[in-house]
Amino acid sequence: MTTTLMRKLERGVRLGAADGAELLAGRVPLADLMHYAHAARMRRHPEGRVTFVYDTNPNYTNVCATECRFCAFWRSERSKEAYTLSPDELAARVRSAADAGATTVLLQGGHNPAIRLADWLAYIEAIRAACPEVHIHPYSPPEIAYLAEVEGIPTQVIVEALAAAGIRTLPGGGAEVLAERVRQLIAPGKCTPAQWLAIMGQAHRAGMKTTATMMYGHVERPDEIVGHLLAVRELQDATGGFSSFIPWSFKPGRSTLGKQLKVQAHPLMYLRVIATARLLLDNVPHVQSSWFSEDLRTGQLGLLAGADDFGGLLFEESVLNKAGHAPKTSLERTLEVIRDMGFTPAQRDSMYEVVRTYPAAAGGIFASA
Repeated sequence: MTTTLMRKLERGVRLGAADGAELLAGRVPLADLMHYAHAARMRRHPEGRVTFVYDTNPNYTNVCATECRFCAFWRSERSKEAYTLSPDELAARVRSAADAGATTVLLQGGHNPAIRLADWLAYIEAIRAACPEVHIHPYSPPEIAYLAEVEGIPTQVIVEALAAAGIRTLPGGGAEVLAERVRQLIAPGKCTPAQWLAIMGQAHRAGMKTTATMMYGHVERPDEIVGHLLAVRELQDATGGFSSFIPWSFKPGRSTLGKQLKVQAHPLMYLRVIATARLLLDNVPHVQSSWFSEDLRTGQLGLLAGADDFGGLLFEESVLNKAGHAPKTSLERTLEVIRDMGFTPAQRDSMYEVVRTYPAAAGGIFASA
């Protein structure tokens, strides 16, 4: 590590692209990187909480015209496995999850040419009627870009329609790595990086909060990961609309790209990405270390690498499941994992507001977990 970078890290000043490249490329020992990232996290969140959310992620359709090479979930319109849920069917799934404790529904599907804006609004209306207590967190930028193309209207019109329907947050899915070279190799049919950023900006200006995501571990270069983080930071400087950053590694199982690459990102790289993100994204409030996208132990270590959120206790998820990745956890296990790292567990909502704090140490109501 250069002396200049060490001084920047110790003082907590804003880092640049060259600094990010040095952190990500491994020239800074992982233990040192985690130390500085954890210190940055504690400066921002000195209360020592780690949050999680009860959520469900039903996909309203698996029909997708973009045919991304990294995805094992999508099906063509002609496939015998293709499906599209009706509003009532989707609402029933959400109601079942809500009865089990879910407070948020992350609503995404494929890029289905048969679906229109009226269908999206019908899904929202049906869920709200069946589960008025559940927060609806729907439709990622690539879906919005595709629907705008199908409808022949600007993406701004769709964003405004969602805002008028009472939607307050959007997921940041479909970012992958925000580099056009990467996009052309793994998802040429999906919206461009510039479009993803533009739609996020439109959502922020409409009063919505959104997440920012990144899927790495395939064909990207380290400089492209850094570029992705800096693009998110630049938009956040302008709008302040990102609530969190959520990275995950590519899961090669059963996908076209996975059969070609036959590799999977090492868990230590996940920790390096989490830590680098926390240090570069000095204006994004939260960084998530996901037990689900990686595994419970890697997610746990991420809590010492700069992350302050542990993701969701999913009731339903299909995309990674189709790639052969389907870990499980429970409330009791989640509380134990968070406490083992020295943090206080807290349940949050989709606006990252804490709705319940659990005892900080063993000996409370979950002492037997």
